[in-house]
This record gives sequence, structure tokens and C-alpha cells, in this order.
Amino acid sequence: MKKKIPYSKIYLFLILAFFYLPIIYVVFFSFNASRSLTNFTGFSMRWYQKMFKTRSMMESIYYSAIIAVIATAVSTVVGTIVAIGLSKSSRLIKQVVTQINNLPMLNPDIVTAIGLMLLFSTFNVPTGFGTLLLAHIMFCIPYVILSIMPKLRQLDDNLAEAALDLGCTPIQALYKVIIPQIKEGIVSGALVAFTMSFDDFVISYFTTGPGINNISTYVYATTKRINPSVNALSTLIVIAITLIMIVSNVIPLLRERRKKNEETA
Repeated sequence: MKKKIPYSKIYLFLILAFFYLPIIYVVFFSFNASRSLTNFTGFSMRWYQKMFKTRSMMESIYYSAIIAVIATAVSTVVGTIVAIGLSKSSRLIKQVVTQINNLPMLNPDIVTAIGLMLLFSTFNVPTGFGTLLLAHIMFCIPYVILSIMPKLRQLDDNLAEAALDLGCTPIQALYKVIIPQIKEGIVSGALVAFTMSFDDFVISYFTTGPGINNISTYVYATTKRINPSVNALSTLIVIAITLIMIVSNVIPLLRERRKKNEETA
């Protein structure tokens, strides 16, 4: 019998190669001793040393991190409150707000970016750190709401009322009963918001001001000249994301194993 060619495995390999070969290429040449991006002349850490000595690059990392953290915190709080409020609203209000919430995600980034730029210029708001932060908060909130709403649909509608009957105040029912039940959705929404903020380029490019660059706008500004330090920066970001993914997947497995061990003990 003739063996069947595993086309599905070939397709999978090609897709994985398409996704990961550029990343491997960047990581490999971040250790190149020369400035060349095509000829590896020897192992060196010089571009990592240069990265940490380049003030503009370190400032871009700082701005990316601080804006992503603040935008994630604000959008998570606001998105959680809005999602909980929508779950208790009438069907008409829920549908209208949901459609409005979906607009920033359906709109192309360039449309949102130009709209925000025109808004700031109309009201003579000087672009800079503040406008960049407001823009990031604006486009992160819909992703948080979208992540939390499915968890709220799974909740029993009588859960909050039962908490109130047992003596909880509305605030206590919120953070002692409702939030613990939807914490997975809140965490996933926060992670999505952080990723979207840290990775954004188009909206950041149109809403930032002079002297304020995140990583994406800084890298774009350096594309016209060869800068191997960008490879070093990209490598560190890849390593950080990989470690976060490993930790976020290992910790739940350890918790499940510990729970099983406690149940069998």
C-alpha cells in the first residue's frame, strides 16, 4: 500500500515556519558582531550594551511600559464596571452599548487614529504623553468589556440578590461575590489590553507628540538606517513574552495538580 503524504503536517510546518523564522532571524542577528543583517561575522553582545546606553531607546521602553500599565489598569477598572452595569441593564440598552463598544474594534486603526488626532487638534490639546495615554485607554476599554461579558452571562442572576439578602452592601456584593466569579475574564481582558497598548503603532503615531515615543514609533523612526540594537530590543521582548507565557501556563497546572493531590490525600 502506498503511504499517504501527510499534507496537513506539511501545511502546519510551513505556517509555523512563516510565523517563527523571522523571529529566529532577528534573535540570531542580535548577537552579530558586525552591523550586517545578512552576514553573521561572529558572536557578540555589543548591540545589547549599546541598547542600554542609548537614551532614546531606553526612554521608548519606559514610555511603552508606563503607558501600557496605566492604560491597562484604567481600562480594566472602567471596562469591568461597564460590563457589570450592562449585565443588569435592559435588553435595548445592552444591545445599543454593545454595538457602540464594537465600533473601535471594527474600525481600521488608521480611522481611529485620524479621528483622535482631529479631536485633539480641534480642542487645541497639545499632543504628548497625555494624549497618547488617553488614546490607549480609549481603544483598550472595548477589549476588556468584550472579555468580561461572556463570564457575566454565565453568572446566576440571583447571586447578587442572595448576597444582599445575607447582609452584604452593594459594594461588598460587587467585590466579594461578583468579581471573584468573573476574575478569569478580568485577567484575560487586562492581558489583551496590555498587549494591545504595548504593541500599538498606528494610533500612537498620530496621537503622540515631540519627544514622546513608544517602542513601535521609535523602531519606525529608525527603519531608514541599519540599527542592530533594535534586534537586541526585539529579542528581549520575545524572551520576556515567552517567560510570561510559560509562567501563566505552568502556574494553573501546578494549582490543579496540588488540588488533585489534596483531594486524593
